[in-house]
Amino acid sequence: MKFAYTILYVADVVRTIEFYERSFGFQRGFVHESGEYGELKTGDTTLSFASLNLANANIEGGVHVSDPRNPPAAFEVAFSADDVAAAYSRATEAGAIPVSPPKQKPWGQIVAYVRDLNGNLVELCTPIG
Repeated sequence: MKFAYTILYVADVVRTIEFYERSFGFQRGFVHESGEYGELKTGDTTLSFASLNLANANIEGGVHVSDPRNPPAAFEVAFSADDVAAAYSRATEAGAIPVSPPKQKPWGQIVAYVRDLNGNLVELCTPIG
């Protein structure tokens, strides 16, 4: 078994990919011509986005939609960066919703949190080990 990718279901795939490009510096990978599915180049594991329409077609009963007006869902996407303060500034200047500014954890890692335009929680952290 190998971890292949994470898919976030969003209202607007292309707009979300553009947000992640501006906020976190990732490059666009594949975007289907329908705009219903797209991927970012994020390294070994792909971060993907699919439309809520696709979620509702694939998953009986649909999905719980993330919303920045509500508390974040009980999961996060984490990106490592050598300079978390700079990554946090870039993200918030590009429209990410600030949650928690960079703080050093007892184990030495620096961690910050933002939310994307859909309300998904994103951790920015220094690499461990």
